[in-house]
Amino acid sequence: MTFKGAVMAETLHYDSIVVDSHCDTLTAMPDEGRCLAGPSAKGQLDLSRLKKGGVNVQFFSAFIDPDYKLTALHRALELIDLFYREIEGNNNVVLHAKSMLDIEEALSSDKIAAFLSIEGGEALEGSLGILRLMYRLGVRSITLTWNGRNELGDGVGEEKTGGGLTRLGEEAVVEMNRLGMLVDVSHLSENGFWDVLSVSRQPVIASHSNCRALCNHPRNLNDQQIKALANQGGVMGITFVPDFLGDNPSIAQVLAHIDHAIAVGGPDCVGIGSDFDGTGSLPTGLEDCSRLPAITSGLLERGYSENAIKKVLGGNFMRVIGQVIK
Repeated sequence: MTFKGAVMAETLHYDSIVVDSHCDTLTAMPDEGRCLAGPSAKGQLDLSRLKKGGVNVQFFSAFIDPDYKLTALHRALELIDLFYREIEGNNNVVLHAKSMLDIEEALSSDKIAAFLSIEGGEALEGSLGILRLMYRLGVRSITLTWNGRNELGDGVGEEKTGGGLTRLGEEAVVEMNRLGMLVDVSHLSENGFWDVLSVSRQPVIASHSNCRALCNHPRNLNDQQIKALANQGGVMGITFVPDFLGDNPSIAQVLAHIDHAIAVGGPDCVGIGSDFDGTGSLPTGLEDCSRLPAITSGLLERGYSENAIKKVLGGNFMRVIGQVIK
């Protein structure tokens, strides 16, 4: 890229609203002995590097590792407590966002808007009452399953059963629609995906999933799923995890998945869902969240318009947040 092109890319990136729909930093921090403020030589994401990367809105996931399946609610509450302590300790630079108004407040005060999500519906322990309490605690998105099975449905690791959502899973989707929470279909079995789209009356997201046509991994979405997600107004967050990118993972592969998703579903269905701190390795040039401007540069080099790039960087997720989260 020429010097003029590099300056144009930098200006466009920092003028855009950048949304990252998934990271596992809450889970990683205690094990690595670091805090959210940064800057840190450990991990892939902290507030200092988010600022450098131009990220305006970051979803922080409370991941329920299978090791905690028997104490899932307890584990979720521990991670939610960690989230609150970190937000309170850094309230000069970050704001716990629960609505679009909170995002607007964060943007106007040059703070990062932090959304709280749960990865693994087992945290609800089979109770819609606990779902409602999670909403009151500030959770605004739930990844219904991880790879296995829980009370809401089957994950991609259980696809041989042909299972999808349970009756409780369908009720949870309806209740999340009513409350104003994002339903996240990443990790869900394909039958579960179709069940969600048949039940939900709001757009849903795949917070960190790529294109199966480019990388035949069960965590990725096939073209039929991408089209259906797009037709319902949903968004998929392209992730940087090498296993979901294919052979020779690179920035070019990330951009190729963006290209394919746009070709299949259109420019309104694609965003960024990095999965920072959820993977041990990342493509060269995307080693941590400070490197996100490289995505903008790559999209400009591929000939995308400024408007299309702004949609991918965050505009599409902002639209869904504004429609769903009340």
